[in-house]
Amino acid sequence: MSAKSPHNNLLDAEAIQRAEHLGLQARTIVEGYMAGAHQSPFRGFAIEFAQHREYVPGDDTRHLDWKVLGRSDRYYIKQYEQETNYVAHLLLDGSESMKYGSGKISKLDYGRTMAACLAYLILLQRDAVAVGVFDAKMREYQPRTDSLAKVHQICEVLAKFVPTDQTAIAPALSELARQVKRRGIVILISDLLDDETKILEGIQHLRFGGHEVIVFHVLDPYELTFPFRGTVEFHGLEQQGKVLTRPAELRASYLAEFNAFLDRIRLGCERQGCPYVRISTDQPWADVLSAFLATRLHRYG
Repeated sequence: MSAKSPHNNLLDAEAIQRAEHLGLQARTIVEGYMAGAHQSPFRGFAIEFAQHREYVPGDDTRHLDWKVLGRSDRYYIKQYEQETNYVAHLLLDGSESMKYGSGKISKLDYGRTMAACLAYLILLQRDAVAVGVFDAKMREYQPRTDSLAKVHQICEVLAKFVPTDQTAIAPALSELARQVKRRGIVILISDLLDDETKILEGIQHLRFGGHEVIVFHVLDPYELTFPFRGTVEFHGLEQQGKVLTRPAELRASYLAEFNAFLDRIRLGCERQGCPYVRISTDQPWADVLSAFLATRLHRYG
């Protein structure tokens, strides 16, 4: 009888089923979006200048080199070439606060689906992807690959993860900035319930290294609306204890403080040229993805 691979012990039947579901869901969502689309949604970020050529009528004037025109009074077009194996680094927050879900799906489960879909999409367009799940430190990591056949392994990594610890987003971002030398796209999927100043410093560290950073801010609708009534005992998910209170008395101050936090995060990202997308888990991910990619294609297509 052959020995079992240690890898097989990592997944129980439910986790395997969830991994397969993630892969199928990713394929359905992505192929549904891509039907009829002929451009890469990440086009424009793996482009490097190659050479000049003289302008001819019909060329896109957006690619005119105005500096050359100013020096020589001649019209030249800048030509570009696509880099190969452009890498997107997907970072999923797997901290305990991501376990929260007021409905059928938790923030973490929503994030798993997001990461699976994005990985599938990036591999489908023949770029490379690496996937990490972190809390206070990196817990699971699928190294970079440009093989679409690796999607199932990525889904296994995402499906099997069980949150057990607090979050520390900034160290995960800074560690990635130190380790990855070639510029790429870093996609952060998190509820961002951490020190906002340090989060923005971590993003700045990546931006300084030439990376594009995209932030998907995943929140539960109850976190956004605080609709609780009566007397409620709140249980902290990251070693924060329990609080018995009447939410109606806190609702106005909670919403004011929470919305101010959301605004600070959004503005901080925008100041660093970092696309920021706020998502409520009651929004269909297929709709969110399509809207985001359509906006991206319009901007960079």
